[in-house]
Amino acid sequence: MAALQTLRQRWFSGRVAVIALPMLFLLIFFALPFFIVGKISLSEMETVTFKDVLTWQDGVLTLALKFGNYAFIAQDPLYFSTYLSSVRYAAATTVLCLLIGYPFAYFMARARPSIQPTLLMLVMLPFWTSFLLRVYAWRGLLSEGGWVEQVIVGLGLDHVLYALGLIGTPGQLMHTPFSLVLGMTYTYLPFMILPLYANLAKMDVRLLEAAADLGATAWVAFWKITVPLSKAGIIAGSMLVFIPCVGEFVIPELLGGPETLMIGRVIWDEFFSNNDWPLASTVAIVMVLLIIVPLAVFNKYQAEAQEKGR
Repeated sequence: MAALQTLRQRWFSGRVAVIALPMLFLLIFFALPFFIVGKISLSEMETVTFKDVLTWQDGVLTLALKFGNYAFIAQDPLYFSTYLSSVRYAAATTVLCLLIGYPFAYFMARARPSIQPTLLMLVMLPFWTSFLLRVYAWRGLLSEGGWVEQVIVGLGLDHVLYALGLIGTPGQLMHTPFSLVLGMTYTYLPFMILPLYANLAKMDVRLLEAAADLGATAWVAFWKITVPLSKAGIIAGSMLVFIPCVGEFVIPELLGGPETLMIGRVIWDEFFSNNDWPLASTVAIVMVLLIIVPLAVFNKYQAEAQEKGR
């Protein structure tokens, strides 16, 4: 009995350690910074600093919360359109990354085991180069005289992009929605491929063989077996692409234009150009909530669906 009790205590202490360490990490690096930004969003800006929301003076503890910034954002159509634009460009990037990345990941997962490490290294190869340098490279490729610009214009694809509303005038590729989405798709494509590959590589190929024995074509087996079994990888890759794209600042600044205003640029302007830290913090808080709340609802329904499926 003593040995059983000792084993139970060790298991409980190990379980607590496994749960406590990630929770401590989230508390220090997410909850605490989020609380600080939230406190700034509820404070009032002075000349170059902001007032504390909690003050102690003459034995009186005063809590002063200013919700005017949240009301201002709700009433100003500029912020609503900027949030909507950020979500739209992030969603378009996520869809393109999925359409391009899924065939790549499928090919990697079905390749010979001897060449899979090489293919995986090729996907991760862009990370060996500075993110900023890669974005700057696209400026040269899409600007007038760049070989990508010459190929697109030479094939007449710029007229197609103009008809789709992705560029303002034929031949002008830079500082357009096309250059913005292209840059974000190129940058975040590995974040879609890697989780898809990890999911597809673990799939039991005998299920496809069984489907073929039952008369299913390759296309039917793909949609009925491969895609449903890779749903976890699709969701993980989509979240890894969509979430950072919503708050992206560097790519819209270097490749985007006036018509591709995103929320990251607005936050930068409020922080460093207007020196309005409370308003900038409010914009950031709303952006985080716009991402977290739908994710929480989605995870809740997904967990309920899994419970019902058991």
